[in-house]
Amino acid sequence: MKSVRKLLPAVGASVLLAGSLLAAPSSALAEDNWPQRPISYVVPFSPGGATDMIGRIYSQNLGEMLGQSVVVENRPGTGGSLGSATVARAKPDGYTVVGGTISSHSINVSIYPDIGYDPVESFSPIILTGTLPNVLVVRADSPYNSVDDLIAAAKKREEALSVGSSGVGSSQHLAAELFGSMVGAKLLHVPYKGSAPSLQALVSGEIDLLFDNLTSAMPLIQAGRLKPLAITSKESDPALPDVKPLDQLGLPGYEVVSWQASFAPAGTPKPIIDKLHKAMYDILQKPDVQERLKGVGLTISGAGPDELLAFQKAEVAKWAKVAREANIKAQ
Repeated sequence: MKSVRKLLPAVGASVLLAGSLLAAPSSALAEDNWPQRPISYVVPFSPGGATDMIGRIYSQNLGEMLGQSVVVENRPGTGGSLGSATVARAKPDGYTVVGGTISSHSINVSIYPDIGYDPVESFSPIILTGTLPNVLVVRADSPYNSVDDLIAAAKKREEALSVGSSGVGSSQHLAAELFGSMVGAKLLHVPYKGSAPSLQALVSGEIDLLFDNLTSAMPLIQAGRLKPLAITSKESDPALPDVKPLDQLGLPGYEVVSWQASFAPAGTPKPIIDKLHKAMYDILQKPDVQERLKGVGLTISGAGPDELLAFQKAEVAKWAKVAREANIKAQ
C-alpha cells in the first residue's frame, strides 16, 4: 500500500506533464502550419484607390506564395476607420489583415471623436509598403491651367472653390486645408468614401479640384481626363517628371506625403507576422510589381514591423499637431 501511495504523486505529475506537453505545442503547431484557410485582406476604402490596388497586388501574390486564397474585402467609411475597426476587433490569428494608411492609422484618431480603436495599440504592424505624394488635379477642360490660375480664382471668386477628398481627415483633406491656409483662401471641402468616388466627382464636374494620391489619379491623368498642376512632395515624382512640387510653385515649405502599410490585430503571433512580412517583402521585390507601383508614383519601402511602428508613432504625433493647429474636427 505504501508503495502505491508513493507512486500516486509521480503518476499525477506524469499526467500533468503529458498534458502540458500536449497543450504547449498546439499554438506553436498552429503557427507553424499557418495558413490553413483563406485570409481576409480588408481595404477600408472603396474599390479603385491606391489602398485597393495595393491590396489586390498582395492578394494575388500572397495566395500563390502561402497556398491559401487571400480575399480582398472593401469596407469603406469614416476615412478608413470603419474597416480598420473591424480588423482591430478580429481574432489575432493571422487570418485578418488591413491595408492601413496615413489617415486610418495616424490622422483619424485626432480628427474623429471615436474611431473605435487605437491606431498603434490595436494593431501588430507588418510592413510599410511605401510612400507617395498627392497630386493637385483639375478636369481636363478646366479653365485653370496652373497653380497661379487656381490661386487667383480662389481669392477672387465669391463662391469658394470646391475640393474633394477621400474622407474627413484624409491626406487629401489635409493637403487641401494646408493649401488654402498658405494661399489665404477658403476652399469648400466635400468628403467622399474613398479616392474612386472623389475622382469620379471631379471628372463629372461636381467639384473643382482634388489633391488625390498619385497612384489613384494616374490612370485618369494618362487617359487625358485630368490635368495635373502640382505635386505635394518636396521633389518631383518620376511618374510625372514634368509636374513641379507646390514647394517650387510659390508655396515654399509645402509638403504632404501619404503612405501605405499593412497591419494585423494586436496580439497576432510574431511567427505569423514575420511570415507575412517576408512574403509581402518578397512580393515588393518582383520586377513586375515594382514596375507597376513605381509607375503610379509609389516609392517602395518594405520596412518591417519595428521600423513601421516607430514611423507610425511619429506620424500620429505629427498629424495630431497639424489637426490641433488647424482646428480640423469631423462633425
